[in-house]
Amino acid sequence: MDRTLQDTADAALERAIRDRGARDPRDACRALLRHVRARDREAYERAVAYYEETLVPTTASGEAEPLEAWLDYARLVARTAAPGRTVEIDGAGVARDCVPPIPPDRLVLHLPDGGDPPALLVAQPATMTPAQEATCDLLLGGRVTLREAGERASG
Repeated sequence: MDRTLQDTADAALERAIRDRGARDPRDACRALLRHVRARDREAYERAVAYYEETLVPTTASGEAEPLEAWLDYARLVARTAAPGRTVEIDGAGVARDCVPPIPPDRLVLHLPDGGDPPALLVAQPATMTPAQEATCDLLLGGRVTLREAGERASG
């Protein structure tokens, strides 16, 4: 891949993160890619090809808004990992079907059909609310006990 194109795409994403006060989506995408690679090498290679042939060029050229493009990519990788539905969770913990554009304060999870894995993290806000943290605890970590005051969810 052309390094200049990659650098331009990275700079566009970093500007969008800064301007919207969003969390960097690349960590969640890397985790999803690791999950896909462990389960299906061909699906992983298709996801990498999409990154190189579509995500980077459209983000670098300005054709796609960087945060939306990365969210679309994360959703694609999650669907590749396991068929299911993707939901967004607002600050109150209410889940709705994920329909772009997604506000940066939403937690986005992919819920695989059949529950294996139980849920995949697609995107998370820069700061999660207690309801979003509880959702992560339950659906991502399988935790069903309450955290002590001041204890933060990992993610």
